[in-house]
Amino acid sequence: MSVIERCRELAQFTEEPGHITRTYLSPPMHAVHERVSQWLVKAGCAVTIDAVGNLRGLYPAAKPGAPRLVIGSHLDTVPHGGAYDGPLGVLIGVALVESLRGSRLSVEIEVIGFSEEEGVRFGVPFIGSRGVVGTIDDVLRERIEPAIREFGLKPEEIPEAAWQQKIAGFLEFHIEQGPVLDSLDYPLGVVSAIAGQTRGVVEFYGKANHAGTTPMELRRDALATAAEWIGAVEKLAARTPELLATVGSLTVEPGASNVIAGRATASLDIRHAVDGIRRAAVDRAFTAAFDIAAGRGVQCATRVLLDQASVPMDPALTGIVERAVRDAGCPVHRMISGAGHDAMIVAQRFPTAMLFVRSPGGISHHPDEIVRAADVASALSVGRRILECWR
Repeated sequence: MSVIERCRELAQFTEEPGHITRTYLSPPMHAVHERVSQWLVKAGCAVTIDAVGNLRGLYPAAKPGAPRLVIGSHLDTVPHGGAYDGPLGVLIGVALVESLRGSRLSVEIEVIGFSEEEGVRFGVPFIGSRGVVGTIDDVLRERIEPAIREFGLKPEEIPEAAWQQKIAGFLEFHIEQGPVLDSLDYPLGVVSAIAGQTRGVVEFYGKANHAGTTPMELRRDALATAAEWIGAVEKLAARTPELLATVGSLTVEPGASNVIAGRATASLDIRHAVDGIRRAAVDRAFTAAFDIAAGRGVQCATRVLLDQASVPMDPALTGIVERAVRDAGCPVHRMISGAGHDAMIVAQRFPTAMLFVRSPGGISHHPDEIVRAADVASALSVGRRILECWR
């Protein structure tokens, strides 16, 4: 059975018939664990499920006490998601172990299916990868403990989920979830860093009034102020190479067609691989909000909700990936990941590299998400060459 066929099979295990919805430790995850475990055992792995719910298949090395190479991604989905976001990386790991046909390397291999990456059930992402790096704090543990017990696991064993042995590296294969590789007609992309991210809120306070009686020059329209600011944010991003800036949410009060808006609350999402550039852009966006508001007689307030630093991938392991891509006959295209991934959590403690597989049409987090068989074959070819480094 091919990697793509296996992804489609796992997509059948869902909380919502007719959709692919599989959140952290929901009942369908039992079936996913059972099916992937069957494939791992047949490939020669010993399979366990840790206290955070991560599925782990361990393939032994040629000699005891060897360091461990970890390959994997996540098994949960967003609501009404696609079949490949996450599971593709896990099942490529399974296929790579199968390709060894019982031969041993100088490293042991762990194929891991993280229990949670998307942050849907509890509003906190990366629960699975936080578990293996040992960063689940008491607050998060208290929130997830009932779900862990309901799934049949023991939350008191969470500390044991953290890797204690020497980790040679963590390798995550993942669909790009964007249009860049497809636009270039490249099958694969080597991730050099995961972009830092700032999330914030900008509030504009004007004065609500009658739309039919208030002259234009006497208005203090919060929505019009927000609209001008949104345009300024877009121009800011266009002037800064590789900067991504998004205003994805706008709430207006009182929200009636015949009332001038008295208040408008806008979200702000800014991402860049260089933290200094990102933070400077946030400062400029906030300054623009105050300046535009002052020019319109409107008050303004700003808040930062999240300031997440960029995460570079390990240069040495990334170099191995690049050589494998080149040897597989594919163009070597380095790129920044604008989305967050388990790799960014693991990279805080262990050497980490990431390889993107093209997303045709740039579609992800959607039922129409697809991958091409030839691209998956290229990723497997790269993976086999990476394993050869530990012969």
